[in-house]
Amino acid sequence: MASPVAKPDVPVALFCGDDDFAVKQRAKSFYLKWSAELGGEDHEIIEATVGNSGDALRAIGKLREALQTLPFFGGGKVVWLRDCNFLGDERTASSSAVTETLAELAQELKEFQWQNVRLLVSAGKVDKRKVFYKTLDKIGKVESFDGWSVNDKDWAVQAEMMARKAVQACEKKIGEDALSELVARIGPQPRQLTNEVEKVCLYVGDRAEITEADVDAVCTKNKMARAFALGDALGNRNLIVLLRCLDEELWEMQFDKEKSEIGMLYGLISKVRALLMLKEMLREGWIKATGDYSGFKAQLERVPASKLPSDKKYNPLAVNPYVLFKALSQVRNYSEAELVRAMDLLLQANMRLVSSALDERIVLQQTLVQIVGAPAARPTGVRAAA
Repeated sequence: MASPVAKPDVPVALFCGDDDFAVKQRAKSFYLKWSAELGGEDHEIIEATVGNSGDALRAIGKLREALQTLPFFGGGKVVWLRDCNFLGDERTASSSAVTETLAELAQELKEFQWQNVRLLVSAGKVDKRKVFYKTLDKIGKVESFDGWSVNDKDWAVQAEMMARKAVQACEKKIGEDALSELVARIGPQPRQLTNEVEKVCLYVGDRAEITEADVDAVCTKNKMARAFALGDALGNRNLIVLLRCLDEELWEMQFDKEKSEIGMLYGLISKVRALLMLKEMLREGWIKATGDYSGFKAQLERVPASKLPSDKKYNPLAVNPYVLFKALSQVRNYSEAELVRAMDLLLQANMRLVSSALDERIVLQQTLVQIVGAPAARPTGVRAAA
């Protein structure tokens, strides 16, 4: 007599969301867990990434067949509809045939005698208004992984924690500077972050610690990192890199309608404003220079809100803390007077871009050269402001 099969809490599970890496990891762990609990050798994985409604209907047909086919070798059965891309607002999902078939399937799942059969669905975006989602939510377990966004103030903390764990899993160590550089290059992309950690761990070979030079040598800069490159070059006061980044941004602008010279200028203004705010906070003693992002964020939380302006444009606490952290090491590259002058030069550039027929490239180049050019001479013995 076969031993009784362990019964999971629910017969159905849906894992979905924008963070495809987290979705896949969670779904895989659940699949292995259920397979071990149910036993048997008849578990099925149905690939559900489709290109059209016909493929979607065939995937649903395979799912129905898998659910109705009894385990051949006894025990239980897990059916995984993997990487489904027709449950959201995609063109394929909006097909009337797919919508109707999913509604029919939902009704079948309500009436299904689960016993030793379990259904696992992993997907990207899911339309929560549709019958299929509501049915899975009612009869089973639903978990949504929304991923990280640059607008989330704690995304960098989560990214650093994830990267540090991945490094430790490879039996390596990583310095704070290298960790910050890695996160800045990849941004809020968990899957790519994990891939880059694996790549840099292989690169260092037998060495125990990953350095910033290692990250710079092999790790990719994604779109978000490239978008911040212009501001970082300005903060680093590196004219050669700055002009190269400007050329790259102007080139990409030809193919991206969302980008403009004015938008680029406003990004530079925000960078200089952040440097000014940091310089003032350092002078007041509210924060101290640190290479630890978590420690820096804790310092910001202790800054007295009553001492700061109510206008969000001039309030450092309204700025994404990671943006401030990246600029913290660059404050020493400019005096306060130079930063004030930079704001004036950027204002003049704004007026020239809007009201004159001058070539935008020339206006931006001239302005940046004036800002980043050699620091003004200071009297002997006088130190620059922090």
